[in-house]
Amino acid sequence: MAARDDYILDQLIEMGYVSYGQVEGLRAEADAANSGMVDWLLQKKILRPIDVTSAKAAHFGAEIVNLAEMRLDDEVLASVPRHIAKRYRAVPVFKHGNSLAVAISDPSDLDTIDTLHHLLKAEIEIRVATDDDIDAALAKYYGADDSVSQIIQDITEGEVELGKSPGSMDSDDGATVEADAPIIKLVNTIIVEAYKSRASDIHLEPMAKTFRVRYRIDGMLHEMKSPPKRLQAAIISRLKIQSNMSIAEKRIPQDGRIQAQVGGKTIDLRVSCLPTNHGESIVMRILDKEGLKLGLPELGFFTDDQQTFERLIGLPDGILLVTGPTGSGKTTTLYSCLNFINRPDRKIITVEDPVEYILAGINQVQVNESVGLTFGAALRSMLRQAPNVIMLGEIRDLETATIAINASLTGHLVFSTLHTNDAPGAVTRLIDIGVKPFLVASSTRALIAQRLVRKICKKCTAPHMPTEAELKALNIDANVEGAKFAKGKGCDNCSKTGHRGRMGIFEMFVIEDNARRLIYDKVPASLLRIEAREMGMRTLREDGARKVLAGQTTAEEVIRATVGDNA
Repeated sequence: MAARDDYILDQLIEMGYVSYGQVEGLRAEADAANSGMVDWLLQKKILRPIDVTSAKAAHFGAEIVNLAEMRLDDEVLASVPRHIAKRYRAVPVFKHGNSLAVAISDPSDLDTIDTLHHLLKAEIEIRVATDDDIDAALAKYYGADDSVSQIIQDITEGEVELGKSPGSMDSDDGATVEADAPIIKLVNTIIVEAYKSRASDIHLEPMAKTFRVRYRIDGMLHEMKSPPKRLQAAIISRLKIQSNMSIAEKRIPQDGRIQAQVGGKTIDLRVSCLPTNHGESIVMRILDKEGLKLGLPELGFFTDDQQTFERLIGLPDGILLVTGPTGSGKTTTLYSCLNFINRPDRKIITVEDPVEYILAGINQVQVNESVGLTFGAALRSMLRQAPNVIMLGEIRDLETATIAINASLTGHLVFSTLHTNDAPGAVTRLIDIGVKPFLVASSTRALIAQRLVRKICKKCTAPHMPTEAELKALNIDANVEGAKFAKGKGCDNCSKTGHRGRMGIFEMFVIEDNARRLIYDKVPASLLRIEAREMGMRTLREDGARKVLAGQTTAEEVIRATVGDNA
């Protein structure tokens, strides 16, 4: 901010953002540093950028907009070409007739306003936003040279004409000659940007009038720049061809895989195609084999829990179940167990549907029901291979449960997963599908429930005291000794979210004699949970609270992940 911007300084004083005494007290310092007064106040953190933006807006009678909370239409964005938006740092907000509302950071820049008027041939209405807000909006909606946004805009602006190729019989297969090059580039860029953003899933969802693209990053969905609706058929056809699906079949769900090279790394994408009202919806699960962290500390175990866990997975026999909803990290935990005990003197076989990651030194079997290779059939054959350790991707029915439990009773260590909300609930689930209680009691060594919470970004972490309601929900004393309550401020490293990466919170129920008796007597899950608590089991929320106190995650995250856990 230049020294001549005295009108802003007067406005800031008038609006109460800074006092006249503060200004005069620092004027000598600002002059010595050859800095404008407003710049100096910003540097000293007496003022915030939003304060200066508010003062500018008030002086010129302009409205302030928060671009991060707005969803800008493709039609509005198309009214300002990318090179103009970037050069003049102007973001179109809405359009009405020949009037275009544009957000800029400096409403006093009359040259920019006049230039936009002539270049865009429209009446310009000024809105004001902070520099950071405008930078983020330009990156999101206009992107870098090879971004999804740029490719979409290139296609939208008509540089490539999408049409039916000569001799084409199907007007809706999307695989037209003219579309091939840009559509291939667009699809590849969607995958690359998702990988670079650390996304775990890419969602391509047809809506009535739009074709929505979302990335799931650290468990949360983020909407990206959406391609025009008319590109929907071409993009879906391209992905179906890549993943070896039939592009002619649009009535039934299909599954496939894509292998891609990104920055010298090989990543696998598990692709699911589902017919919906407005077209086929595609979800791609990104499996980064090289990026999988298979160490127990990386999962989020504290030292005491890790020691218990290492003792459990070192047992010679029995069954260990990991429970939780889809996407709670159960498979990663199982892979970490196998990686920890994978030694030359142990034979390990897994049965999975599908095999997500290839692990060196482990025999992995892919279920293929079309040829009769079901979980049950694979398990029965596996036992003749004399394994020491068996991993079963999921216990789905009585057949697989019975074989797995019998294997655990005949000298094998068995790992598997179940879809239940808490650890004691796994016992009830096994009995409900038909396993005899005495088999559950005698075979089960431990039940582990888990959820994933987002970790605080290490680059922008700062002390932050949770609210009284959050502390009460987690049963934490605000004055507890050694507490390191923190929260991420938001930076480029975490895409302004304050979070980067995820970790597990765990509920570990080790089955001992008292618990075995209760299981044998078929007591309800609620009584089993009380017994587990008396034996020292921490609930998911209590484990999460420990990680809040350690400054690893926030109270808000733990409460969100354990909303049904009030014990």
